[in-house]
Amino acid sequence: MNVLLIPAFRPLSELPALLQDISSRIPDAVLILVDDGSGSSYQEIFEECSEIPHVRVVHHEVNQGKGAALKTGFDFAIREIPQLTRIITADADGQHSPQDIALMVQTADAHPQSLILGVRHFNTEVPLRSRFGNQLTRLLVRFLVGQPLRDTQTGLRAIPRHLLPTLLTLPSRRYEFELEMLIAAKHHGCPIHEQEIETIYLDGNASSHFNPLLDSVRIYFVLFRFTVLSLLTAIVDNSVFFLVHYLTGMLGLSQLLGRVTAILFNYRSVRRAVFLSSEPHHVLFPKYILLVLANGLIAYSLIRLLHENFSTPILFAKISVESVMFFVNFIIQRDFIFKSKKVVPPETDDTSAVTTKVPSRETTC
Repeated sequence: MNVLLIPAFRPLSELPALLQDISSRIPDAVLILVDDGSGSSYQEIFEECSEIPHVRVVHHEVNQGKGAALKTGFDFAIREIPQLTRIITADADGQHSPQDIALMVQTADAHPQSLILGVRHFNTEVPLRSRFGNQLTRLLVRFLVGQPLRDTQTGLRAIPRHLLPTLLTLPSRRYEFELEMLIAAKHHGCPIHEQEIETIYLDGNASSHFNPLLDSVRIYFVLFRFTVLSLLTAIVDNSVFFLVHYLTGMLGLSQLLGRVTAILFNYRSVRRAVFLSSEPHHVLFPKYILLVLANGLIAYSLIRLLHENFSTPILFAKISVESVMFFVNFIIQRDFIFKSKKVVPPETDDTSAVTTKVPSRETTC
């Protein structure tokens, strides 16, 4: 069964008409509307929405953020709709047309085990607040997930049921949740598929609650977590390395003690904060140690080569070698160490899912 999930904070008065149109195009779908603490002045809109067949309204007493609203909807759908096969998420501000929402259902039917992204076109007519940082974000996300994605912040998505439990464990609660969803899909073996949709911005996107500065900082913080942790690890590694080298003059011992100290600091942080991996330690740690040993051996050899054969200062040689290896290590960790080995079920036609009758009105507080 398809479930359409719309998080709404202080929605426009046109929202009931939008839900009516969607309901007519996807008559068998359940529509979950999450009121993210909009306040009493907006309750008339939500009450009108609750009168629409197959619409369920869930309320937050206070605003918690888009990510929190999405997770509330995920949890409600899993508990209340046993026949759930996927959730289609859409925004409440009119940016996603009913036609494109229906198109997402068709695309998801063709790729039932994939995360489907509704991709907009970013051109000069797109408002600055919506175009802000998009190109840089796409480049960084490509580095994070190893796949070029044209629209990393789209709110129109089709999410297969098997990915939902993982998404419920993500700590983020605001706009950065949608970026972490892409990272989680990558590391749990869920394919990501793109579907082109119409680009709609009403009144220069004035109805959007996206804060270009604050919310962009949250999003980029997700992207830079690996870099920050790597820099901190490098500080620990190099501090121990140069201290031991100063005291002993032994390159091999300095490299070994610096790397062992860095391992103890880096492994747990990267596993949980960057790659969102839930694989057990006995699976991950041996692979991680092998990578560290290989990395240490290669780095030691290159540093010694630069220092002894080309008279490169030891500090410059170490920083140069490990700066290059930073990118190689990330890719290896992304694709081989922290990527889940769980097998995603093969994509099959899910039209045989049983549809049950849903009450036409239910408001949950």
